[in-house]
Amino acid sequence: MPRMSDQAFSVAANAVSVNVLSGLLHEFLDRPAELVLAAASSAVGIRSTLIIGGQVVLNDSFISQANRFPLIPDDIAAQEQGIGRMILTFRNTTGAALTVNWLLDVTYLT
Repeated sequence: MPRMSDQAFSVAANAVSVNVLSGLLHEFLDRPAELVLAAASSAVGIRSTLIIGGQVVLNDSFISQANRFPLIPDDIAAQEQGIGRMILTFRNTTGAALTVNWLLDVTYLT
């Protein structure tokens, strides 16, 4: 099972991050896959959006504020199936920069 992750990814105050999956090995799913996204921020105020193959599966939703690397199942934000390009962004709703720790597990179904 491939895993994509990042630790202490900084999101500027009142800003939206770039696609954090951009350039990673499994950004483009060439066959159906089961996906598990887990994320935790350093404080309250981070929202996440996950788009898979043009379909929004997580829309500007709050994530865990546990201030640590995410644990499964505690910090799961989305568990979906999909195919195509994935876009994962984080939006900071506060007036100060916050960090996000995230992981995305990919299990190919075929």
